[in-house]
Amino acid sequence: MRYFLVLMLFSVEIFGALQRTEKLSNKTFTAKVIGIMDGDTMEILYKNSPVKIRLAHIDCPEKRGKQPFGNHAKNALSDLCFGRTVTVKGEKYDRYKRLIAVVTNDKNQNVNQQMIRLGMAWHYKKYSQNPIYEKLELEARKNRVGLWKEPNPTAPWLWREKKKK
Repeated sequence: MRYFLVLMLFSVEIFGALQRTEKLSNKTFTAKVIGIMDGDTMEILYKNSPVKIRLAHIDCPEKRGKQPFGNHAKNALSDLCFGRTVTVKGEKYDRYKRLIAVVTNDKNQNVNQQMIRLGMAWHYKKYSQNPIYEKLELEARKNRVGLWKEPNPTAPWLWREKKKK
C-alpha cells in the first residue's frame, strides 16, 4: 500500500510538471485570473498550474519604483479581469518566461486595448506595430484620459532606464 501511494504521488508530480512545461505560445485557451502583478502582468490558473501573462502590445507605468499611475494601472487591470475566466491568445514567451498574450475578458473586451483606452498604458511600439493600439493611444492622449491628464507623463521604458542609472 505504501509503495502504491508513493507511486501515485510521483505520478501526480510528473503529470503536474508536464502541465507546467506545456507550451502555450500560438494557442488560444481559457483560464481564471488569480493574480495581478501590475498593469501589464497577471497570473492565470491553467490546468491547475499558475502561468504568468505579460499583456502584448502595451507597456504600463511601473508599480515597483512608484512611477505615477503604476497603482492605478494595476487597479484598472484588476477591475477588468481579476477572478474572472478569460480567453488567452498566447503569442510567445519573453526572457522572463512569461507568456506574451492578448487577453479577452468575460465581457468580450480586449483587455490589452482597454488598458490603452483607459489611459493606463502606452502602445509598446518597440515590440508592436499594430495600428489599432497606436490609434487608441492617440485617442486617449487627445481626450486626456488617465495618465494623459499629466502634462508630461514618462513612458515606462524611459522610467526603467532612469532607475537603472
